[in-house]
Amino acid sequence: SLICEVFGMEVKLEGLGSVKQQTVECIKTGINSCDDCIRSGPYCEWCKQLDYIKKGEQEAVRCDTRAQLIARGCSEGEIVSPKNNETVVKDNPLSVTFEQQEPVQLRPQEIKLKVRPGLPTTFSVSFRRVEGYPVDLYYLMDLSYSMADDLQNVKELGQDLFAALKGITEHGQIGFGSFVDKTVLPFTNTNKEKLQKPCDNDEHQCQPAFGYRHVLSLTSKEAEFRTKVSQQYISGNLDSPEGSLDAMMQAAVCGDKIGWRNSSTRLIVLTTDAGFHMAGDGKLASILEPNDEQCHLENQLYVKSNEMDYPSVGQLATQLERNNIQPIFAVTKEVERVYTQLKKMIPKSEVGVLSADSRNVVDLIESAYRRLSSKVTLTHDNLPENVRVTYKPICKHGGPAGDTEGVCDNVAVREEIYFNVTVTADECMKETAFIIRPRGIKDTLKVTISTICECQCNDPVDNSHPYCNGTGQVICGTCRCNPGFVGQTCGCSIGDRDERALKASCQRDGGTICEGRGDCVCGRCVCHAMPGGANYYGEYCECDDEHCEKYQNQLCGGNGKCRCGECKCNAGYEGSACQCKKSDEQCRTDDNTVCFGRGVCKCNQCECNDGYQPPYCETCIGCPDSCQTKRKCIECLGFGTGPFAKNCTEACKSIFTHNMVSSFPQTKKTCQQKDSEGCWMRFKLEQQLGVDNYTAEILESRECPELPNIYAIIGGSIAGVALIGLLILLLIKGLIYMNDLKEFRKFESEKKKSKWAEADNPLFEKATTTVTNPTFTGE
Repeated sequence: SLICEVFGMEVKLEGLGSVKQQTVECIKTGINSCDDCIRSGPYCEWCKQLDYIKKGEQEAVRCDTRAQLIARGCSEGEIVSPKNNETVVKDNPLSVTFEQQEPVQLRPQEIKLKVRPGLPTTFSVSFRRVEGYPVDLYYLMDLSYSMADDLQNVKELGQDLFAALKGITEHGQIGFGSFVDKTVLPFTNTNKEKLQKPCDNDEHQCQPAFGYRHVLSLTSKEAEFRTKVSQQYISGNLDSPEGSLDAMMQAAVCGDKIGWRNSSTRLIVLTTDAGFHMAGDGKLASILEPNDEQCHLENQLYVKSNEMDYPSVGQLATQLERNNIQPIFAVTKEVERVYTQLKKMIPKSEVGVLSADSRNVVDLIESAYRRLSSKVTLTHDNLPENVRVTYKPICKHGGPAGDTEGVCDNVAVREEIYFNVTVTADECMKETAFIIRPRGIKDTLKVTISTICECQCNDPVDNSHPYCNGTGQVICGTCRCNPGFVGQTCGCSIGDRDERALKASCQRDGGTICEGRGDCVCGRCVCHAMPGGANYYGEYCECDDEHCEKYQNQLCGGNGKCRCGECKCNAGYEGSACQCKKSDEQCRTDDNTVCFGRGVCKCNQCECNDGYQPPYCETCIGCPDSCQTKRKCIECLGFGTGPFAKNCTEACKSIFTHNMVSSFPQTKKTCQQKDSEGCWMRFKLEQQLGVDNYTAEILESRECPELPNIYAIIGGSIAGVALIGLLILLLIKGLIYMNDLKEFRKFESEKKKSKWAEADNPLFEKATTTVTNPTFTGE
């Protein structure tokens, strides 16, 4: 590591040392200039040597790692590689004691960084606790009815509180505030009499219901504290949780009314025996307006208590941190667990258990303060996007290096501790700033960061340089052509070429010129810039690095780089959006294979070949039946017959071992198939690692059916035909006989019905004719 003296301060630069320990590589994309090169990666360097590239090579070959450039013949003096630069702007020395002026506990106070994207730079920050640093303690007390005995004891503890504060610092102040809950149903009884006297009837001294009241601004006068606290009386509400978050929010944001000093350790001591309401609970009383995190104290009362919802824990934590306030929760044993969980969500907070009557509150405050003040946590605010910060504490009781904070514990007064802060910018960016500070302390370090994304090659101004054929200027080893000329060395005049032929060379498979993303200049695509500032690239401008798959609304999941529409994942990540850490733990089978060799492990899950089923690709539902597909191989391997008999070894490589057995256990599932001779074969297949690998057990004996008796079949057939013919003839003869019999019986029946007289001839007619006169009347 390198240590340099800057403005009287030692700044330890470890960026270069860490570079040597990492894998040095240069990933190049869309390189047309030195600027493009140094933006591609922290280890990409540019060779500006004029004779470096060979005929037919693109300018991109000038961009590579230093070792590769030198190996290709580039002189070290011709290599362009900007380095990180750190400048300490403000570096006041650390204070030892508090002497009524602004003490300095953090050094330096301002630093400027100019860094290459991806190349980390490390500087040192020191901290020393000032002896006698002022303390502002705001005592915030729950005055619900269950705290009646506690209030009486607090009225008598004023002297002890000030004595304890004096033991910590000569510059201490104490203030007082109280709270109950919102004065609306269902939190408080809204009966007019109950609002005025919410306590039990036998309680003579009871003040009206209220949400939060600021009683006493921070003061160093013990008598004033005792007087104000002695004037407080108990109040009441209906439900168990209280409006403590409302009270803490107002105490945090109403700094001018509470009296917080600029240079002081700010403490809020919350004493209660109940839980707390938080954001969303106001809906029970039809209070829908979210908490606005603004001060609403009028005449010492929180006037928006019944109009705004309770703050969320996140809102409260943000305001406490923004105002450098450290809360101490002095609570009873019954709610200790609740506030311990709250402590995890609010940085720089402590929890202590009150006795039943709060007599131990002074000791509790003193011990909690010592725990808070001896723990130094360095963190940051307003960190720009694409900037990473890690902290490495250097102290006796330091925590591990972290990317959100660095922690030193058990830090004594006047003890100087250090943090190595490493800053990395992932992309080119405009100058911006962020703040590094210890939690709960006013001191800050302003870090102004900008990126080095342009090369400084110090080329002479010559618009007719010989290297550029007298029609251009050399910029970092490449030609910038004069108007009317294009090409790598400005050797192409637009007027000397056929326009149609030039355009055809810029079309991929006869498609759009330069994919609609660039201009065709002298037969080559010059790609346009995208809205984000980067360029399209590729021979036909077909590539860009902004349209890859996203995961959790981050390009390539934040774990890789987008390269020509595809995610190139960082080491240890995989997936189409680099969303998974590389691991095959969930893909391993009982025999320690990965997906049984029938798939690949991606994102710690098996992606099986067609037909095979997750989770381990063990079975294939849609695959052909192996009993059927391996039938011919079983026949040739076991019995030397069948269509594969002549080349069995070659044709049946998929069955790499087979055994002949005399019998199978009944529990084993077996295959039964007919061979080419019509015999039944029984065998068992067991699939091995991979797709088409099997072992086979083949039953030695086959079940072959006996040959049929041809003579019996022919004789039987003839006899059958003859028998059928005879039966048909008999049937016909029977039908004819039955019909004749029917006709004869009919004749006999009609014969019996005939009745003729013996003397009458039915054919004889008499000779006499009778004639009648129709007009004759008989007269």
